Amino acid sequence: MPAAASLAAFALVALGMVLTPGPNMIYLISRSLCQGPMAGLTSLIGVALGFLVYMLSAAFGITALLLAVPYAYDALRIGGALYLLYLAWQAVRPGGRSAFEMRNLAKDPPRRLFLMGFATSLLNPKIAVLYLSLLPQFIDPALGHIFFQSIVFGTIQIVTSVTVNALFVLTVGSIAAFLAGRPAWLSVQRWLMGGVLGALAVRMAMDSRR
Repeated sequence: MPAAASLAAFALVALGMVLTPGPNMIYLISRSLCQGPMAGLTSLIGVALGFLVYMLSAAFGITALLLAVPYAYDALRIGGALYLLYLAWQAVRPGGRSAFEMRNLAKDPPRRLFLMGFATSLLNPKIAVLYLSLLPQFIDPALGHIFFQSIVFGTIQIVTSVTVNALFVLTVGSIAAFLAGRPAWLSVQRWLMGGVLGALAVRMAMDSRR
């Protein structure tokens, strides 16, 4: 079992990661506003499953094989960049709306919400890179059971991410209500989000394997 100090340090790192805005958080906010907290939580289950896939892949060493094959990594990286560009366009296009702006949309069934959350999570190759670069720093080979240690640390990351994102899902309605009466803030937030997403897409598309 890893030392308590290592577990606490990794938990703090995981917390810092989840508090950094990304496509997962933006998607969950959008679904929560469009269909309510239950839709956001359903989508969050799909996102969590994506984390689980990457965690097990890293633990089994499959992710290392993926990153060793340039075409496989590049396909995932470019797919994620294109998805971010799509989200950026949706934010800034003429008639576009803020992710925090309340609106009425056709409701997606739970199965589609789950699958879209899962796809959003998988379309970010940085998760795979992060598991490969972060986990080894906390694993102590002297303790043995490297696979078990990987699972423990990965579980901490997933639990932290799910908890924080669930809080966002449950409180995003209050944020949206605050912005609803402030059109200027909505416009600024929409363009800021589009700019951030576009920058992330360009960085992801141009990024190479470390």
